[in-house]
Amino acid sequence: MPLNLMEHYLVLTDDIDQTRDFYIEVLGLQSGFRPELGFPGYWLYLDQTPVLHIAEWETYTAHSNKLGIPVTTRAEGTGAFDHIAFNGTDPGRMESTLKKENIAYERNDVPHAGLVQFFLNDPNGVKIELNFAV
Repeated sequence: MPLNLMEHYLVLTDDIDQTRDFYIEVLGLQSGFRPELGFPGYWLYLDQTPVLHIAEWETYTAHSNKLGIPVTTRAEGTGAFDHIAFNGTDPGRMESTLKKENIAYERNDVPHAGLVQFFLNDPNGVKIELNFAV
């Protein structure tokens, strides 16, 4: 059975509102429908797809433990998982937003590929790569 789509990634956090606000205000994702799941959180959408799920560490862990589903342990950064990447359409606007929001980032211009990249971290230390064709 082949895969055909990456659906979402989950960020566990102590502050679901701060994490939600970062992804909405900085990256432009939109908050949308999320069913009752037994723990607080948000689903953030890119177009019609809920690409990012946000959950609160303690309640998510308790809920998952009841179901016998292992939960990632806290660690600096993202462990073996290095980053998540998005494509965008306006690198100048993104760079202006990052500066306005005082978000540290690294810019990588890849002229032979016609690409501008930004690397930054969300409030929980998750590395994000933003790719823009130029």
